[in-house]
Amino acid sequence: MSFLDDPRWDDTREGPSRGRGGGSDRDPREVDPLDPRDAFTQGLDLPRGLDREPVWVDGERYDLRGSEVRTLAVVGSFRVVPIDDLGERGDQAADLWHGDLEHLRSEGLLRQVASVDRETGTALVTLTERGRELLESHRCRDHEPTQVFHDGLARERELTHDAQLYRAYLRTAERLVQEGAHIDRVVLEQDLKRDYQVFLQEPNRGRRDSDGRPGRDRDEVRRWADEQDLPFADGRVQFPDFQIEYLWPDGRRDIENVEVLTPHYRGAHVSGKVQAGFTRFRARGGRAGGRTGRGSKFDPGLAEELLR
Repeated sequence: MSFLDDPRWDDTREGPSRGRGGGSDRDPREVDPLDPRDAFTQGLDLPRGLDREPVWVDGERYDLRGSEVRTLAVVGSFRVVPIDDLGERGDQAADLWHGDLEHLRSEGLLRQVASVDRETGTALVTLTERGRELLESHRCRDHEPTQVFHDGLARERELTHDAQLYRAYLRTAERLVQEGAHIDRVVLEQDLKRDYQVFLQEPNRGRRDSDGRPGRDRDEVRRWADEQDLPFADGRVQFPDFQIEYLWPDGRRDIENVEVLTPHYRGAHVSGKVQAGFTRFRARGGRAGGRTGRGSKFDPGLAEELLR
């Protein structure tokens, strides 16, 4: 069953949220559609076949096959992923644990974290520090852009929310691939915010008289947001849960901003995400904001339904 047909998800796209595009140095003839789950292994010099091959990290050997490399890259890209979302062709969680996941866990590259879904008991996995080191140490130097990999948990209070980002990615990326796009990479909210803080503090670098306050004015911040294809409203940059960067067949570069709405969102927060034009998802059914199209008004009744 395709992820597009999975009844547990309902997408509430309006548009969707895409960047302005732009040129690329890549030959358009080389921009081919790509399985969304294979996007994160681009630029990695690691096994891709069915048989396990030796991989060395600081003198230690790990035997990996292509599907296990893909699992490591997916989990590292989104930090935490439910094991149910890592299978294909109807694989069951138990089968996964006795196959790739169990092997990766036994190798010390992947670890399970506490389940956040009491109803289904879905387990979550994240990379160990060693798992991230394995990916980082096998990058191809000439591949751009670079996918950022993470290990461990960043926001335990938002674990339920963060565990749903990969499924939202799959839904969005499958549509883009069907339209002919080639997925380059995903940038998480925390990485966008980290780059933003670097930008804000850059004028203060090396200054002994700096009080730590941002060294950028409103116009500079607006220009930075525009360069990153991020909305700027009410004097603030609006950040999505993640950005998907991709190329069209003619070589134009584009982005899509994606937000996952969970029941803890409040009306003002939901309204802000809608006004920002993000592609929005609500997990396990139910619409949030409606399929309104660009420039249409937000429907507060549908948001209230989400919050019940």
